[in-house]
Amino acid sequence: MNGYGEKEEIIQATFMLASKNGIDNVSMSQIATQLGIKKPSLYNHFRSKNEIVKAMYDYLRTQAKEKLKITDLDYGKIVKDKSLEEVLKLTVQNYYRMSAQNDMLSFYKIIYSTRTTNVVAAQIMCEETEKMILATKNLFYALQVHQKIFVKDIDQAAISFTMTIHSLIDYQLDRKSAGNKFNEDILDNYICWFSKEFGGKDEKNID
Repeated sequence: MNGYGEKEEIIQATFMLASKNGIDNVSMSQIATQLGIKKPSLYNHFRSKNEIVKAMYDYLRTQAKEKLKITDLDYGKIVKDKSLEEVLKLTVQNYYRMSAQNDMLSFYKIIYSTRTTNVVAAQIMCEETEKMILATKNLFYALQVHQKIFVKDIDQAAISFTMTIHSLIDYQLDRKSAGNKFNEDILDNYICWFSKEFGGKDEKNID
């Protein structure tokens, strides 16, 4: 192992252990044993388990986007020739695909199970939600410039939309994990309603 490769292997080993035992039940000693190295060697790359978990979040998120070929969107370009509904479906679909990717889904399960007792887990969930809110605000401002969305308070509209989508995705993934059937159109139906309520004239007249 050398360079970034060592960090990657440490992250993957920690991820595997956490998936089996829960993050609170993983120690630096266990990670070292899993890798077949001495515990002090871990500290050459990470100062603590919490630092590994934070790096794991960034690593898995990047990996998921690369596997699915999801790139950062140029909001100015995508909103220009698309309706509000088309833009929202595209952006939400990309986020859902990333969240439902196997490794990301496993990571979220680990974090969700400990976020009420583990500060780092709570911080990661806050960071994820804040990224969603910021991205949605930027998207909504672009939509406003192109007169595709009509709301009095863009910031509050973005927060409301983000948190609703966040909750609906969580609900879908929970039902999937539980082996229960769910309405696969639930996200599209909400986006369709939102677009008719806050979109331009053409979308308000859609049957």
